[in-house]
Amino acid sequence: MAKYRKLGRTSSQRKALLRNQVTALIANGKIVTTEAKAKEVRKIAEGLIALAIKEKDNFDTVTVTAKVPVKDSEGKRVKEVVDGKKVTKYESVEKEIKKDQPSRLHARRQMLKVLNPVKEVPSENAGKKKNTKDIDLVAKLFDEYAVKYADRKGGYTRIIKIGQRKGDAAMEVVLELV
Repeated sequence: MAKYRKLGRTSSQRKALLRNQVTALIANGKIVTTEAKAKEVRKIAEGLIALAIKEKDNFDTVTVTAKVPVKDSEGKRVKEVVDGKKVTKYESVEKEIKKDQPSRLHARRQMLKVLNPVKEVPSENAGKKKNTKDIDLVAKLFDEYAVKYADRKGGYTRIIKIGQRKGDAAMEVVLELV
């Protein structure tokens, strides 16, 4: 018996398909797909969520001082003349940041191995590059899903059958996070 479904594709196509579907599931919370694909995506997604839960508290908070440019009321950088040259004026700001411990860093890299980068485009700028922003799915796994499912011992996804597809009569399902 095979360890996984081949889904009628070559290995590179299959890996790309599963990565895309896992990324869509984590980003959106639910996807519509065939039953066989959903069962394969479920394995990967539940593994990622379990990894996030295991490593959710494995970080240190560190206070760091950073130089930040001073800005005027219009949002432009304030310049001052030093030795005949215009130089941007900076101020020191203290920030608290999360520094991953080695095991959490490894978990983060394992997740990045599976998840594709995702950009969020505002609806009024559809089709344009302006105001697009990258979504950090690894942070979403650690901050949202790990906290949400912390007291749960598996079973983070649900498969609901919605009927057969018209073209090829494949069983379609909704795969969603519980």
